[in-house]
Amino acid sequence: MPSASPQPVVAQLTCAAIFLVVTIKSEPECDTVVRGLCGDLSALLRAVGFRDLEGRLSCVMGIGSDAWDRFFGGPRPKDLHPFREIHGVHHAVATPGDILFHIRSVRMDLCFELATQIMTRLGDAVASSEEVHGFKYFDERDLLGFVDGTENPVDQAAIDVTIIGDEDAAFAGGSYVIVQKYLHDLKKWNELPVEMQEKIIGRTKLSDIELDDAVKPTYAHNALTTIVENGEELDIVRDNMPFGEVSKGEFGTYFIGYAKSPHRIEQMLSNMFIGKPPGNHDRLLDFSRAVTGSLFFVPSATFLENVPTGEAVPPATDVSPDERKIDDDLKPRMPAPDGSLGIGSLKGETGHE
Repeated sequence: MPSASPQPVVAQLTCAAIFLVVTIKSEPECDTVVRGLCGDLSALLRAVGFRDLEGRLSCVMGIGSDAWDRFFGGPRPKDLHPFREIHGVHHAVATPGDILFHIRSVRMDLCFELATQIMTRLGDAVASSEEVHGFKYFDERDLLGFVDGTENPVDQAAIDVTIIGDEDAAFAGGSYVIVQKYLHDLKKWNELPVEMQEKIIGRTKLSDIELDDAVKPTYAHNALTTIVENGEELDIVRDNMPFGEVSKGEFGTYFIGYAKSPHRIEQMLSNMFIGKPPGNHDRLLDFSRAVTGSLFFVPSATFLENVPTGEAVPPATDVSPDERKIDDDLKPRMPAPDGSLGIGSLKGETGHE
C-alpha cells in the first residue's frame, strides 16, 4: 500500500511564523466545523500560497489528546497524552489547547492571510488560546543574543527523528510536537557578563562555537538538553522563533519541538526544570519563564484529507448485536493506516494494518 504523506514538519526554516493554538467549544456542531477544516486545509494552503510560489508557505496542524478522543475515539496514537506539568526548581506549566496551527513562510503577510482564512473557517466553533507572531532576529539569533537551532538535524536525518514509521504503524507518517512560550527577563540577563551567559548556554555568543566539555558547566542549556540512550543521541527538530512587544516590555522565545516520540522532548524538559541530577537545573530558566505548555499529535496529511466531515457517533454501550451492527454501519469510517477511508474489500482489514 502507498505510504501516508506526512505534513511539512521538516519544512525549511523561514523568517516568519505564526503559532496559533485554539480550543474547541463544547457544542457538537463545533466538532463538525473542525472536521470540515481538516479535509480542506490543504486547499486553503494552496490558494493562499499560490499568491507567491517562492514564499514557501506551509502549515502543520496538530491535535491535542482530549480533542483526539472527542473527534475520533477508538485507536489513538500510542504516545499521545496531555502535556505533563513539571514541578522542579522552576515550573513548566500546562495550558489548554485542542488544535495547533504552525504556519511558516518567508513572508509574514502570507502567514497572516492563511491564519485569517483558517480562523474565518472555524468561526465561533473555537476560542483562541494563544497567537504568537515570530520573526527571525539577525543571523538566526534569539533575543538573548545567541544563535538558536544550531544542532538541528536536516534532510533525511530530520525525517528519521520526526516521522513515525513501523513503531506505530496505524499512525505512520505522523509526528508529535510540544510548544511552550517563554518570556525573558532581558534586563536581568543583559546584566550578566558575556562569559557567564556563554556558560549558561554552553556556546560562545559571537562565533556560536560549542564550549569544550572541560569548561562547559553541567548546568549548561545544551548539556542538559542532550539526550543519550543506549549510546545514541536522540535528536529533535526545533523551529523556535523570537517574538515580543516592545511597548509592553515583553520579549520571548516560542519553543516548538517535533519528534517521533514526545519522550525525548519531555526528558529534555525534565532535565531543564528538575535538573540532572535533581537540583542541577538549567540556569537559563532563572531568566526565562515558561507561561504556556501543550502537546499535540500531528497526523499525516493523508489522514487529515480523509477525515470524515459528519458528526461522530459515540461508542456503543449496552446494545444488542443487531443494534450494534446498525450503529457500526452508520459510524463515520476513520482513515486506514494507508490514509484511505477503508472502502473496498482490501482496505482497512486486520491483515493490512
